[in-house]
Amino acid sequence: MKIYGIKTCGSVRNAIKFCESHQLSYEFIDFRKEPISDETVNFFASKVDINLLFNSKGTKYKTLGLKELNLDDNGKLEWLKKDNMLFKRPIIVYGKDLDKVLCAYDEAKYITELLNINN
Repeated sequence: MKIYGIKTCGSVRNAIKFCESHQLSYEFIDFRKEPISDETVNFFASKVDINLLFNSKGTKYKTLGLKELNLDDNGKLEWLKKDNMLFKRPIIVYGKDLDKVLCAYDEAKYITELLNINN
């Protein structure tokens, strides 16, 4: 399992705490230090609705003035490639083949998805 996010994000800390309390091993990718590749952004977008991935309530969205641009799905995807801080966090990649993606902290979903990680 891989957890993408930033260490200072409360939702990311909750996800890490969840994994640790359930003895789930993970690799943490801090995208402030290691930007997400365009290929990885496309992978996330193929698994999760772009409107869930794109954080339109965050500080970065507001400071960039993106609301005024009225972005469509392609515009949101392009901005995610330009600035990883626009992702809703955390993003978790999991599954036998690392082929599944969860976005945002949702304990109920984590219980059903991550505790059955071999599915």
